[in-house]
Amino acid sequence: MGATTRDIFGAARDAGPATAGSYGEPPAGYRLPDATRLGAVSLQIADLARSLDYYERVLGLRLVQRTDTQAVLAAHGDDAPLVVLHEKPGARPMTSRGRLGLYHFAILLPDRASLGRFVRHVSQLGERVGAGDHLVSEAFYLQDPDGLGIEVYADRPRSAWRRIGRELMMATDPVVVPGLLRDAGPEPWTGMPAGTVMGHVHLHVGDIETAQAFFSEAFGFDRVVWHYPGALFLGAGGYHHHLGTNTWAGTNAALPTDADARLLEWNVVLPDAASVDALATSLTDAGHAADRAADGAFVTRDPWGTRIRVAAEAR
Repeated sequence: MGATTRDIFGAARDAGPATAGSYGEPPAGYRLPDATRLGAVSLQIADLARSLDYYERVLGLRLVQRTDTQAVLAAHGDDAPLVVLHEKPGARPMTSRGRLGLYHFAILLPDRASLGRFVRHVSQLGERVGAGDHLVSEAFYLQDPDGLGIEVYADRPRSAWRRIGRELMMATDPVVVPGLLRDAGPEPWTGMPAGTVMGHVHLHVGDIETAQAFFSEAFGFDRVVWHYPGALFLGAGGYHHHLGTNTWAGTNAALPTDADARLLEWNVVLPDAASVDALATSLTDAGHAADRAADGAFVTRDPWGTRIRVAAEAR
C-alpha cells in the first residue's frame, strides 16, 4: 500500500470517530458473523529446510509438526497453526508483482511493544523491511526466500480509528520507528508471542468489481475501505480488514501455476456449524462451488482460483 492520508482523504476535516456500527457497507444478503477470524495460510515453497530457517530465525515462528515435505508453524505458547509450508522442489520464486494470488499474508502481534521488539530483531539481523502506518495499525513488510509477501503488524486501539462517512480511514504514512522502539522496552525478541494470530490476507485480483461480487455479496464480508487507489478492503465484525484485494499486479497479470511458489489455501473460521452452512448456501446460490469435507468444513475457490477453506470453531 502506498497512498498517504492526504492522497486519499485530503485534510480529512470531516473525519469522525469510528464507533461500532458507524462504518462499513454490509452485503445485501448473507453477512459473516462478528466472530469470524482467519486460520492458517498454506504456502507452496521450493526448499523446506531453507524456508524453515527463515520462518523460525527471522519471523520467530515455532515448528510444531514436520514431515519430509511439509511443516506446520505456530507462535510460541500456542499450538494453533499459522503457516503450513508445502515443499515443491524447483518451484519458481515470486520475482515480480505481475502475478495474481498472494500479495501478502499478515501476522498480527498482540501489542505494540511486541512489534517494536520484532522490528529491533529484524534490524539486528540486517533484513530488508518496508513499513507503513495505516492509521488503524502499524505494519512492517518482508519477503520470504521464495519472494512471498509477509506483513507483521500491530493494531491501534479501535477507539483511535476514524472514518469519513461510512468508510474507515486507512492510508500508508511513515512509521515513527523511534517511538515504536521505545515502547518495546529492554526485553529481547524471543519469537512470536502467545496471542499472535493471522490478521488478514491480501490478494492480487483481476478486477475490483468481481472481487466485490464474490467476497462481499457471495462470501459475506462488509466493504470497509473502497477509496484506496486500486484496492478494496473487507472485514467482519467491524475489523479494518480480514481481506485486502488489489489490482496492482496490472491488467496482464497471470494466474500462478503448480510450478510457482504461491498461496495454496487460506482458512476462514466461523463460530459454529450453522454459520458454515449459511455461507455454503450463499456461495452455491451465487453459482460458486462449496465442496464439503467429512469434518463439516468446505472448500471454495475465488474467481482467480485461490482455495479458501471454511470451518467451524473447534469446541
